[in-house]
Amino acid sequence: MNPTTSTLPSLRISGKDHERLRLLVNTVIQSQPRLREKLEPLKLELERADVLPAEVIPPTVVVMGSRVEIEDRESGEVDTYTLVYPEHADGAAGRLSILAPIGTAIIGFAQGDTFAWKTPGGTRQLLIRKVEPPVQG
Repeated sequence: MNPTTSTLPSLRISGKDHERLRLLVNTVIQSQPRLREKLEPLKLELERADVLPAEVIPPTVVVMGSRVEIEDRESGEVDTYTLVYPEHADGAAGRLSILAPIGTAIIGFAQGDTFAWKTPGGTRQLLIRKVEPPVQG
């Protein structure tokens, strides 16, 4: 369930998101050890991330709260999601949990990035077509 390309783009994340996500992963693994394998991809992404001040991360980088348009390069299917913490996830409203395979896949990537990602349905070639920064307020 992790990226399959060997030269992935640099993953950029704010210190606040990095810390909150790291704590989330550790807490879930401790309270629900059976989810360790499912959460390993996010844990690995966080380990390789470039942790930066939020104000220097370009608005075209996927951060928590970003609205993201993703294209499956093989099927041409386009989906739009807002990346959220698990407690705010709502598939019908397009709010995608960071703990979902695609949620984990897109964090820290930027508009125009393409990559392969293993999902329960098989490896998908994805393109981040558009990123809108989180709404402040």
